[in-house]
Amino acid sequence: MFGFLQGFAYGLFISCMPWFIAGMINPGWAVPNDPPRRWQVFLRYGFIIPFIVVLTWVTSLWGGFEPSLLGWLAGLAAVPTELFVERRWRRWRERQADLLREQALDRALARERARLEQQERESGLRVLDPARPPTNADDIVLALAETKQRLLDARRPDMAMAADRIYSRYGHVRDVIGSKFDRREMTYERATGLVSEVCRSALDTLQAMASLAHGVAGIDADFVKRRLQREGDRLPAPEREALQRRLQLVDDTEAKMRTLGASIEAALTALDDTAVAVSAVETARSQAAVDADQALQDLRRFVERTPSYSRSS
Repeated sequence: MFGFLQGFAYGLFISCMPWFIAGMINPGWAVPNDPPRRWQVFLRYGFIIPFIVVLTWVTSLWGGFEPSLLGWLAGLAAVPTELFVERRWRRWRERQADLLREQALDRALARERARLEQQERESGLRVLDPARPPTNADDIVLALAETKQRLLDARRPDMAMAADRIYSRYGHVRDVIGSKFDRREMTYERATGLVSEVCRSALDTLQAMASLAHGVAGIDADFVKRRLQREGDRLPAPEREALQRRLQLVDDTEAKMRTLGASIEAALTALDDTAVAVSAVETARSQAAVDADQALQDLRRFVERTPSYSRSS
């Protein structure tokens, strides 16, 4: 046993200098840290490993002086083996940290979504459950449920609430129109057709927002910002530019989504105007016809402007 320790000390001491030289040339060869630094190479091969060598050699002298070949070979293989094991261990720790961070983020998003939904539910908004859409849902409601799920998968519960708002306005306006006009009337068909067109326009915009959100879902902007703040001056210029470009992509995408959100707000306003105008219709049929026609004309003008909204966004 003491002979093995003596041989191990000699083998480790012999391998220390080549690894030190390699680490001075490229720190990534000799240290498992990320990012590797030359001072870490100097500390590891100039102090830590020599201390281990001296301690092992002094301890082994209790058994006399007879270093073994097996110990010497083990000492030569100690550094590459340790680097391999430590790199694997560090990668495992990073994966575990990423997993824990992902789980914490999911819990935070779930709480935020629940808070937002509670706030909106208190204000009378209908909440659309993507997993269980209404049994009598038409193609617009089903598409809204699918789009809301896509936004939730992209971790954008704030935008997913837009699906609930469109769903609520869509159902509310149709209910108001159904309460004021007979389903056999031409006015009813015209009104529901225009409302469906406006909601499909808003749905198309929301689907575009979901596609943009999915495009940047893999970019952790907070992590990039922390890294730039912590290591900005020490990072190589190409890496720093790549990180800054990543942040710019997120900012540009957010600006596009805000523009698209404005067109959704315009559609919701048009639906609100229609609901208010139609709900104000009383039993006096002459006044009812005037109010209804005015509301439908406003809605038709919005539908005609829908392509211009799309082009400007």
